[in-house]
Order: sequence, then structure tokens, then C-alpha cells
Amino acid sequence: MTPSATKTDLPHDRVWNFSAGPSVLPQSVLEEVQRDLLNYKGHGMSVLEMSHRSKVYGSIISEAEATLRRVLNVPANYSILFLQGGGTGEFAAAYLNLMASKSVREKQQRLGKPLACDYIVTGGWSKSGLKEVKRLGANVNVVLDGVKSATTGETVYSSLPPVSEWNLGKPEETAYVYYCENETVHGVETPSNFVVDAVDPSVPVICDMSSNMLSRPVDVSRFGAIVAGAQKNMGPAGVSIAIVRKDLLERDESDPEVTRNIPSVLDWCYFDGAASMPNTPPTFSIYVCGLVFKWVEKHGLETIEKIRNERADMVYDVIDAHPDFFHGLVDKKYRSAMNLVFTLPSAELESKFIAEAADLNMIQLKGHRSLGGIRVSLYNAMPVEGAKAFVAFMKQFYENNH
Repeated sequence: MTPSATKTDLPHDRVWNFSAGPSVLPQSVLEEVQRDLLNYKGHGMSVLEMSHRSKVYGSIISEAEATLRRVLNVPANYSILFLQGGGTGEFAAAYLNLMASKSVREKQQRLGKPLACDYIVTGGWSKSGLKEVKRLGANVNVVLDGVKSATTGETVYSSLPPVSEWNLGKPEETAYVYYCENETVHGVETPSNFVVDAVDPSVPVICDMSSNMLSRPVDVSRFGAIVAGAQKNMGPAGVSIAIVRKDLLERDESDPEVTRNIPSVLDWCYFDGAASMPNTPPTFSIYVCGLVFKWVEKHGLETIEKIRNERADMVYDVIDAHPDFFHGLVDKKYRSAMNLVFTLPSAELESKFIAEAADLNMIQLKGHRSLGGIRVSLYNAMPVEGAKAFVAFMKQFYENNH
């Protein structure tokens, strides 16, 4: 007999928040923020009110950077930057900064023609990144763009073709390779090292890790840069992070053409030279991120990864057990452990599913407007108990409606 799903009474009258972002934060972090909101550590003011030039805030941002460096084991030859503009801002920033890099410009001069920017398109966000650099005039080479549907022949974002079918450019003709490791909308997650293993090590790989950052260990040294918006696994909206290999920040400052087209707000070097504070940073968001970094460090990335897989496996097991009712949209090899997407037999059933889940304090389950269906986001701060509650509801809903 399927156990009945019941409404869970959570501390502070909270709900199970399955939002794709901004998303659930660790309760212990929120409680610490609450304790210190009016008077941060006895300094008589909130971080919300604090000057970014004060010694107190200087300690907050430097400790946040140091903690993230420890958690990800970021090598000394990489800079960590706290930025604004979100992942969308980094679409342009990655392109503009890489093309201004001394090593890339020298490579292009040797070639005698514009270098190509390789884009791996696996879903909505990498597609948006491609669109942005095309708008800026990039010489783009599309390595892959989804896969062809076996039934319609149309391009769909549900899998990746074999590496042997990728259209990677010649290393001597390529400025960088860009991809999004976890597609929040389409629920496609690229396995660890899958792309860097396929790319010639002489070519910098730029990875958008906005929605799976800090969910599993990563070898930062294999990337030219990692960029990420914070509002999935790292903290509240308002700050984005770039981890950039320092040689890619070297420029020929004697040539005014190098930075002519880079707005200061997107200029990694500008932020690197001012310890991420050439202007007022998103102070409160960075402060909360620092607390989340400490929470991750306390657990350890290996444990975080084990829990992330446990949560996702519970949900996928139900989907796999009833594929005619819970229709998974992604190839099993590439389905995300962060954003799990599926459809039900009808739009009416999907609406009923969302409404009944809300009655049980489970919210933000509607799929992205471009895709529809159901999307359950299981970020780091979602307890295993939340996934168990959702699975119990799935099973009950199936029994009542199949």
C-alpha cells in the first residue's frame, strides 16, 4: 500500500520550496541572518546598512572569498570575483574578457583571422549565451545544438550527441569553448569533466555553473573560467561569481582597442584590481553567500554530492517506475540532479498535481513557461525529508489518478 502524503509542519511555518531560483536557503543560515539582522556581531548596525569600505565589511567579503577558495580548492593562479548582472551578464562578460585577453589576442594575430568561439548548446541557457555573443559580433562555431527528436526530427534539449559527433573547432583556431553544465529549464546536466575531457587543453573552457555550483566537487584547474549566478545553490539573488585563471586576465594595456568595447561593470580585470569592490558591491548578498559557503564547508562537497544524488534518485525512481504517467523528458545519462523535469498525461492533471502539492506545503513545481510540465528543483539546501515528502505525494497522486 502506498503511504499517504501528509501536510508537513515545518519550523517557522515554512514550506517545501522547490523553486528553480531564487531558491531555498539553509535554515541555519537564515536563522543566523535573522539573529544578526539588526546588530551584526555587536557592531550596532545591520550588514544592510554597512559601508562596503568599512573594516567590518572588508572582513566579511574577504572571508567569503577565502571560504569559497577552500571549499572548491581553487588554485592560487585563479581570481575569485564577486560581480553583478547574474549569469546573463556573464554571457557577454565571458566573451568580452576572453577576446581582450593577451594570450587570445596573440593567438588571433598568429592565425591572421578572427578566432572562433565554440558554443555547446544543451538547453535554454546555453542557447541564450550563444544568442548574446552573436549579438555582440562573435565569430561563433556551434559545436552542438541539442539532438534531433526521433519522432519529429526537430531539435530538442533532452540529451547530448556522442563526442565523436561534436563540431569542435581546431584548437589553433579557437578562442574558447563555452557551455552550461546544468540547464535549469530543460533539466539536462553534463557529467563532471565530460566537456573538459573532450576539449584540447590549450583551449580555455568557460563553464556556466549557475545551478549546480557547490553540489559536487570540481577540478577548477581544468577550466579557464567558471561563472555562476548565486541564487540557486550559493545564496540570494543579486551577486554572481566568476573564478578566472589569472593568465586570461593579462592584457596589452598599451593598446586602447583592447578594452574599448568592455563596459566597466563587465570588466573582470577592473573588479580583480579592486578586490571585487571598484564600486559598491551587493553587500548583503555576498554576506549571505559567505554563510552558505561555510555551511557547505561544514558538510564537505563529497557529502553534499552524496545527498544530492540520494534526493534525485528517489524522485527518478518513481518516474522510472511509472513512465506512462510520469514522463521524464531527459536521457537518463544526462538528467539533472538539480532540476528534475517531467510531464503528466494531460495539462489538467498537471494543474491538479501542482494544486494538490501546494495544499501539502509543496510549492513552485510548475515547469518553466517555455517548456511546461512539472519541474522539481532539489538544490543543496533542500533536506532529504523534503524529497521524501514529495515522493510520497507523487506515489499517492499516481494511485489516485492513473
